[in-house]
Amino acid sequence: MYKVEDGIIKLENGNINEGLIAIASGKGGVGKSTVTVNLAISLAKAGKKVGILDADIHGFSIPRIIGLKDEAKTKDNKTIIPPKSFNIKVISMGSFVDERNPVVWRAPLLSGALQQFMQDVEWGELDYLLLDLPPGTGDMALDIMQNLPHAEVLVVTTPQPTAVHVAGRIGKAAEKLDVDVLGVIENMSYFRCDDCGHKEYIFGQGGGKDLAKELNTDLLGQLPLDPIARQASDDGLPIVEAKKELEISKVYKKISETITSKKPEFDPNKKPISLQNGPACH
Repeated sequence: MYKVEDGIIKLENGNINEGLIAIASGKGGVGKSTVTVNLAISLAKAGKKVGILDADIHGFSIPRIIGLKDEAKTKDNKTIIPPKSFNIKVISMGSFVDERNPVVWRAPLLSGALQQFMQDVEWGELDYLLLDLPPGTGDMALDIMQNLPHAEVLVVTTPQPTAVHVAGRIGKAAEKLDVDVLGVIENMSYFRCDDCGHKEYIFGQGGGKDLAKELNTDLLGQLPLDPIARQASDDGLPIVEAKKELEISKVYKKISETITSKKPEFDPNKKPISLQNGPACH
């Protein structure tokens, strides 16, 4: 599916120069896909070339959040040209099927689609490829981590004990599969009053910090709960583009700066395992 050579990840139709980041969560509803999109745009604003692979094939939402208008195209019936939004290359099942239609595939077909997205998409030169994983520790999420050993896992949680507990499972699964955990992002950390500036910890406090400690990694940022950000995602205009001056946009910027300062060394001795029994998608 790819190889590591000269310190970079070489794909069939492109290169990843700085980071392959798998964005994961223990459960749905914590804002993982919204984090993926806003982080990608923040990295792009820092001058990085970024792609998003929406690996949440059953529950894909990246195209809507990033306001993707164009469909993926094929070139000579061999490779796939990914559409762009906000200068981010994006590939998703939403590029091929209507978002209202379910993808009724079992694990082997899903794994094959992922392999095709990695191999057949013309990614070109990328600094970062972000993978939006399915929530939880199901077959698909575990297969991706196992088969992409050079990925680093970024765990998204909310402060509630229940969310933190299940997010811990995905982090522990990464450790067992010898995949590095890049860090933790705590979403919906607090609500700041517009009038007095007081922080209200609606979903509790300290969950992200506790999770980072449990996983022996860093808490990269705490994103406030912001109704404007939710509406922006619904409208396909990510908050880091819609309202650059907001606190939440500044937190995303800081997280992206931390990530770019942590360029991993891709170990050439780690070998990806080809995903088997996949379909051809033409």
